[in-house]
Amino acid sequence: MEADWNNALTRARAHAPFLARGLERMPELAAMLAAGRGEDALAHAREAGADIADVRTALRRERLAYAVALAVGDLAGAFPVGRVMQELSDLADRALDAAIRAAILRRVPDADLQEKPTRMPTGMIALALGKHGAQELNYSSDIDPILLFDPETLPRRDRDEPGEAAQRYARDIVQILSENTAEGYVFRVDLRLRPASEVSPLAISLDAALTHYESSALTWERAAYIRARPCSGDIDAGRAFLAAIRPFVWRRSLDFGAIEEIGRLTARIRDNYRGPKVPGPGFNLKHGRGGIREVEFFAQTHQLIHGGRDPSLRQRSTRPALDSLAAAGHISAEDAAVLGAAYDRLRTLEHRLQMVDDQQTHALPSGTALDNVARLEGFADGAAMVAEVRELTEEVGARFDRLIDAENRSVPGSQKSSGGLADLVARLDFADPEALLERIRGWTDGRFRTLRSPAACAAFEAILPDLIEALGQASDPDGAILRWEALLAGASSAINLFRLLEARPALLDQLVKILTLAPPLAGELGRRPELLDTLIDRSALDLPGNVLELAQAMRSADGHAADYEQRLDRIRIVTGEKRFALGVQLVGAAHDPLAIGAALSRVAEAAIEVAGEAANASFVQAHGFVADSELVVLGLGRLGGGIMTHASDLDIIYLFSGTHEGESDCGGRANCRPLGTTLYFNRLATRVSAALSVPTAEGALYEVDTRLRPQGAQGPLAVSFDSFARYQRESAWTWEHMALTRARVLCGSPSAREELEALVADVLGTPRDPAQLRTSLLDMRSEMAAHKSPKGPLDAKLLRGALVDLEFIVHYLQLRERTAFHPDLGTAISALVAEGYLPEELGPAHDLMIRMLVAARLLAPDLQQPPPAAFAVLAQACGCVSGTSLLHDFTAARQSVARSWKAILETDLETE
Repeated sequence: MEADWNNALTRARAHAPFLARGLERMPELAAMLAAGRGEDALAHAREAGADIADVRTALRRERLAYAVALAVGDLAGAFPVGRVMQELSDLADRALDAAIRAAILRRVPDADLQEKPTRMPTGMIALALGKHGAQELNYSSDIDPILLFDPETLPRRDRDEPGEAAQRYARDIVQILSENTAEGYVFRVDLRLRPASEVSPLAISLDAALTHYESSALTWERAAYIRARPCSGDIDAGRAFLAAIRPFVWRRSLDFGAIEEIGRLTARIRDNYRGPKVPGPGFNLKHGRGGIREVEFFAQTHQLIHGGRDPSLRQRSTRPALDSLAAAGHISAEDAAVLGAAYDRLRTLEHRLQMVDDQQTHALPSGTALDNVARLEGFADGAAMVAEVRELTEEVGARFDRLIDAENRSVPGSQKSSGGLADLVARLDFADPEALLERIRGWTDGRFRTLRSPAACAAFEAILPDLIEALGQASDPDGAILRWEALLAGASSAINLFRLLEARPALLDQLVKILTLAPPLAGELGRRPELLDTLIDRSALDLPGNVLELAQAMRSADGHAADYEQRLDRIRIVTGEKRFALGVQLVGAAHDPLAIGAALSRVAEAAIEVAGEAANASFVQAHGFVADSELVVLGLGRLGGGIMTHASDLDIIYLFSGTHEGESDCGGRANCRPLGTTLYFNRLATRVSAALSVPTAEGALYEVDTRLRPQGAQGPLAVSFDSFARYQRESAWTWEHMALTRARVLCGSPSAREELEALVADVLGTPRDPAQLRTSLLDMRSEMAAHKSPKGPLDAKLLRGALVDLEFIVHYLQLRERTAFHPDLGTAISALVAEGYLPEELGPAHDLMIRMLVAARLLAPDLQQPPPAAFAVLAQACGCVSGTSLLHDFTAARQSVARSWKAILETDLETE
């Protein structure tokens, strides 16, 4: 829509006395606006006080000109609401900057100045919070800065103590901006958001502020810092301070005591409002039901809960925050769109209220005043404006209602406890209720460190009835109790776990499934109870993204540099969370085990990539780099095939491109020791393996198996491409070429990948003697059978006719016919079926056994038939209606492999 400047000026003069006076006082600005020169008018406003020596007068002239220019441009439709809020926030930044500078230079005229263009003394910091921090200021808004100072760098007179000087500067800053003179005011300044504002000085030292936020800050202060930014003064020092308190604001491990407080704060938004409940005269656009504050707090509540785990949610401004929450799946796209549009419109109407007389008001007036402000906006009358407000606030209010309900839902444990724990245990299916009752009573006697504090015991008592009832309904209730006790014994602290279960009762069902159906997941949870935090997100049951996205998540949590140990810890944290979530998805039948296995492989690939980056960066610092060479990682086995289980090792071969001659280049750096190329890449490979396998403070990661490298354990860990090619062509055994059919390049530059892939293809494409190939294969399988026996009736790998035999058939045909070379066994089978070398029945047989392999690692880790409930889940995961059906289909699949074995290799394969 084209801007209508003349109509805007007419409405401004007729309905906004503040704007009318401003236009009359600044004819040159009015002329620019009448001519539709909005950008020129803003530029003119910025310079309105440029020639005035007194900073107070200069700032007031600029503010008046800016308010008028923005208002008319807004009314004309030339400046959208986002632009208006941004411009007002930038004005506040400049004004606060000028006030800080003036306050310091008035007392210390020779204060050291930073480089242009800021020319700002160091040591005094202004943090913008609230709408100022979000860059969403309104026309007559207060600003809510926190003033900090660095005693070491604050300019001051020799006789002044740093704290004394800082307080003097703070008082001057407030006066410069807030004092109402003949020229008006600049911004009202509210310093009550500072730490302990009732007793603390106006300006806080950096150390005192850090101590406060690390030890005694309240939940509302976390919410305030969502929108905090260094806006004026010593910006670099402000950035460093916000980085230091980032863990206070964005907590990775959810504190459900804090979440409860967020719920109370959310409800308090409504409870503290005393105005009209429905839109009409006196209704407050900011505080009323469905108003501006509710949109803001809707976004901030979700940000506080989820932002510690997802840096993409750490947006200061409201609409980007809503959009990021929708993109991450924490709120719906519809909610984000509706709330965002309502927010923009309510902010626009708020501006109209304030334009009339430059008053910090949010309430709809009554009578002719309501009609007046409505006509300023272009409504026919006040009733039309109220009707739109009613529609907007109803959309917002309904969504905020749901938020309050979600954050304050009750847990019915107290009702169950009224009947007595003894009665509850007696009616459940435990083998010895009396003995169990004694054990339960003993949980809080001090034997478990997680239950030694009164707060932990209180939180535990709140969930105990629900917990016991859920465990009692498990297929193996006594085994579930044992695993619960293991969780208590392994956790250093569990108060957040208890509060999590109280706040999110649905998670109790998932926890019981983990404890009763999947012993490996239960063991991992016992070691890391905080893993349950990962399940509160709506995205917890979504498959993880691609390798690129996973690798980015494994890098520094917030994009900032980290030391080597921190980088390794980060990889372990994200990998552990993803693997645990995938396990829960499997147990909950959220996805096909084939998809789970592929996701586990992507997680491993991302871990290899990021661990390689970290190891290489550290290694280059110590030993420089080798020109025109790089370490390349070749994955084999299940990793190469792209479908792993929760128990899979990483089968890896390390290779390096370029020649093995020469040595690394340190570039003349001190404390850097060059190495010969072969030694360089062998040590680097060792470093990468350690990065992937050595336990850190965050636990272990993967077992790394490099025995498939040339010459096995007797050979060097890393060899050049040329050495690898020579070994594969001249010395490799048949089984090594079989393993190479599943090779996949995981890390390396595009050119290195292309070179290595061509090398592997050339080796695999070598003509072979079919008879010799068959003899070698049968000898290998017999040797394997003699030394690796099946572990149980669900061993989908080693039972005769299971996956190992199927793999042997596929690899034999691939090497004999020099075709269907694809690391994914399922894809290779499809290609061989299409070429007529295999029957179609082997495709479904393969898929069934892979599903069994992936699912049984959690549901039947000993590969024996599990308890009925776990067996039913295993069968469901494999697409079967029951455990009996699964065993039948598994036998049929193995028999189909045996038939192909006999047809292709001309020998019997016993499957019973």
